[in-house]
Amino acid sequence: MRSFALYIAGRYIRAKKSQNAINIMSGIATAGVFVGAAALVVVLSVFNGFESLVTGLYNSFDADYVITTKTGKTFVPDAALMSKLAQMQEVNLVSEVLEENVLLKNGDKQIFATIKGVSPEVERIDRLKNLVVDGSFELIRDSIPFASLGQGVAIGLSLSSGGSVYPLSVYVPNRMVKPDLINTADAFNIRSINVHSVFSVQQDVDAKYFLVPVSFTRDLLSYTNEVTSLEVFLRPEFAEADMQPKIRRLIGEKFIVKNKVEQHELLFKIMKSEKWAVFFILVFILIVASFNVIGSLTMLIIDKKKDIAILKSMGASMQSIKNIFLLQGMLISFRGAAAGIITGLLICLIQQQFGIIGLGAEGTFVIDAYPVKVELLDMLYVLLVVMIIGLLASLIASKNISRIEEEGLAAIIKQD
Repeated sequence: MRSFALYIAGRYIRAKKSQNAINIMSGIATAGVFVGAAALVVVLSVFNGFESLVTGLYNSFDADYVITTKTGKTFVPDAALMSKLAQMQEVNLVSEVLEENVLLKNGDKQIFATIKGVSPEVERIDRLKNLVVDGSFELIRDSIPFASLGQGVAIGLSLSSGGSVYPLSVYVPNRMVKPDLINTADAFNIRSINVHSVFSVQQDVDAKYFLVPVSFTRDLLSYTNEVTSLEVFLRPEFAEADMQPKIRRLIGEKFIVKNKVEQHELLFKIMKSEKWAVFFILVFILIVASFNVIGSLTMLIIDKKKDIAILKSMGASMQSIKNIFLLQGMLISFRGAAAGIITGLLICLIQQQFGIIGLGAEGTFVIDAYPVKVELLDMLYVLLVVMIIGLLASLIASKNISRIEEEGLAAIIKQD
């Protein structure tokens, strides 16, 4: 019986209706679903593109895993623990990290930034070297420390790589003495360092960080062996490996291990929230558009009242007749959804290949055009949502049939 209902529904959707208004309503209903489905595909793909872009930018600068203490700001790393971490076959490097907010000064230029002391061995990490836009990524040579500035920090200080006429001065409050309101000479630790390179990741990082050897940071902050974190870099062939559980078991319960996403958890939560907020707004628009499906089916039911009476006289149940118009609405939704998804996919592929739609701010962003990334799961979500909305709209419209009694249909046929 279901195949019979599908056959009749297919005939109805292809056949020309007696009233032109029904054809128009059916076309509008299909167009509404088509536009909504295409918009969902394009918008979700653009959000995926931005998420992938941001993830790629941060991943190039961030370590694969960061280990911090649960209590306090700093801790002294255990040499045996670091040795065990470094000996894991997936691990390329374990870097000691010591961070602090400082004041940088070059001549009459000054800026607040975050000093990030790292193990000099990070020089061999290719993805960090690839971030350098000026100079060479070298943090220490012949026991002489060098700085690698974020591009935003360098611009704020009017500095470039390869050293400068005025060495970069780093100021930080001296934590070993109490500030004297009269004599401020001992209130700050001051060290000088030459700039050897400038790197660029993305605006937030570029305007915040500069890298130096961890020994320089310890000397500046009057520390001995303390660190604020340990950063674990994996070998390229193990870049996708899930090492978090293994590292947690090794270091124990006193430490926190964060992967790349957890290092910027708030940012990625905001991006996900924005994506799904826009998704539900477009779904609401699709729900509004589904009223066209209800109107189209209702008019079709009225148009086919004679067919309904004939089918009933031939022994068709009311449920099987309802199924005909239910499937009719589903076919309208599927036709619009399929065309919309294919069109949205083509738009995304064209944008991905040629970057036709630009961001409108040439030279300001790291990319010139809107990024897109098509994910199969999003396509399935769109199809599922459209079909559910189409099903509900069809159920609402098909209920009108139950209001028509068999005697009423016979009377209508006689009048005609």
